[in-house]
Amino acid sequence: MLNNIKISQTTEEIVLNVNIIAEIEEIMEELKEKIVKLKEFYQSAKTPIRITGRLFTEGEMERIKKLINGEIEVEINFDSPSDLLGLHAIKKTFKTEMDVSETKYIQYSLRSGQIEEYSGSLVIIGDVNAGAEVIAGGNIAILGTLRGLAHAGAGGNTNAIICANYIEPTQIRIANMVKEVEGRTEKCPVCKIDTNEIVIK
Repeated sequence: MLNNIKISQTTEEIVLNVNIIAEIEEIMEELKEKIVKLKEFYQSAKTPIRITGRLFTEGEMERIKKLINGEIEVEINFDSPSDLLGLHAIKKTFKTEMDVSETKYIQYSLRSGQIEEYSGSLVIIGDVNAGAEVIAGGNIAILGTLRGLAHAGAGGNTNAIICANYIEPTQIRIANMVKEVEGRTEKCPVCKIDTNEIVIK
C-alpha cells in the first residue's frame, strides 16, 4: 500500500512528508509511482521540493535526488538531514515542539493485530484494543480506552505525548523510553517525559 509519502504544496515549495519508519526501498518504490502526480505540480514554474519526516543518509539522499531529477529538473532540499551532520540536526529531530504537527484521524477502534503508523500525530476516534498498536512520529490522542501498545515520538522526539480517555494495563513508549501501566488510570490521563522518565498525570 502506497502511503509512506504525503505530497502537499505551499506558496513557496512542494513538500514530501515521508513516514519516519519506512524503509528506503519502500520509499523509492513509492516515489517511482508518485512521480506522475508530482509532475502535475510543475505546469510552469519549478517550485523547489522539500523532503521532511524521515532521516536520510547521504547515500539515500543522492538516490532520491537522482530519481526525482531524472524526471523533473528541480531544486531538492532535505528538512531532515542525516545524523552525520552534527548536533543541530539531532536537536532539531529530537526536540521539535509538538504543539503543532500534521495529524491523521482514524475513525474506528483498532482490533487485536491491527497496526496504525503515521509520521505526524495520530487521533484515534475509538478504542485501541489489546494486541493493537499505534505508532506516531508526533503525539497520540485516543478518544476511547488504550489497551494496546502506543508509541509516540517514534523518531526520537521526547516532547511527544500520549493521552486517552482511559488507559488500562498496557505498555506505552515515548521516544526511546518505555513504561508498563498497571491497573486502570483515572479519566483523561496525559503521558509525557519528565526528568528522563515517562510520567502519567
